[in-house]
Order: sequence, then C-alpha cells, then structure tokens
Amino acid sequence: MNSGFFSALGLNIDPGILIFIEFILLLILLVLVLVLLYRYNTLRSRYELFMKGSNAESLEEEIAKVFDDIARLKIAAEKNYTNIQKIIDNLKDTYQRVGIVKYDAFKEMGGKLSFSIALLNDNATGFILNSVHSSDGCYVYTKEIIEGECTISLGDEEKKALMLALEGESTEFV
Repeated sequence: MNSGFFSALGLNIDPGILIFIEFILLLILLVLVLVLLYRYNTLRSRYELFMKGSNAESLEEEIAKVFDDIARLKIAAEKNYTNIQKIIDNLKDTYQRVGIVKYDAFKEMGGKLSFSIALLNDNATGFILNSVHSSDGCYVYTKEIIEGECTISLGDEEKKALMLALEGESTEFV
C-alpha cells in the first residue's frame, strides 16, 4: 500500500512501516518515562527525608546550628592558641635544664652524698646548688648563673653540673 503523500515527495515508504516505527518509539519513550518517574520518586523521598531533619526540625535550623557551632569552635581555637602561646612564653622562664653531679666530697665519706645541681631556664640563666656532706654536717652553697656564666669561680663538680644542664644531659656520678 502506497501513500499519495509520500509518493508526492518522491518517497516509496509503506505507511504501515511508519506506524510500526512510531509504535516502537512510543514504547521506548514510555519505558524512559517510567524510569524517570521511578528516579524522581526516589529522589523526592530522599529529599523529604533530608529536609525533615532530626526531631522534625527543618534543615535550615540544623545548618544554622552547625554554623553557630563552627563559630564557637573557631573562637575556642583562637583562645586556645593564645593560651598555648602564653604557656610557651612562660616556660622560657621556668627551670627546664637540669644537671646533677653526685660525688664524694671527702675520701673518708662514702656513698656519694654530696652533689651539685644546676637549674637553668631557656636563656641558660638560673643557679647552681652545691651540697657538701661531711662528718661534721651538710653545707649548702648556691651560685647564680646568668646566660651560662658565673661570676664566682666554680668547682669541678659545679662545672660538670653546669655543662650537663647546658648540654641537656641530666645526671653524672663522679
């Protein structure tokens, strides 16, 4: 069966074939519409669940709370940073470097009961405490250290304690 319309255009196409092709295209479009409808419903249910929020609160309120929390955390972090800087600055003045030398001050005394201890801060400033134990008693002396130097002459054990503190070592037994 030939169509007069297609014959006038110079095409020899059977209208039945065209109807069959249109039917197939219609079925394909129908399947695509069903797939899109399914995806739309899935997306819509997810959207509604997302917008519902916890305890029926709106998503906008939840986001506002999150931003408030972030702002508070930023303020707390800045405060912590400032406090940590103050602590670090204060630690420079504390006695961090320690050097201890235990020794026998007199040959008749045993047990290394005498000691010299150097306590220095970050600037190598502090003091040396020297305790001399004898049979008569115990005598304690202190000497000031400024930037790793002492204006008073130091004994051998005091020098060793100072060097240990300056080098970061801690204890030596002589």
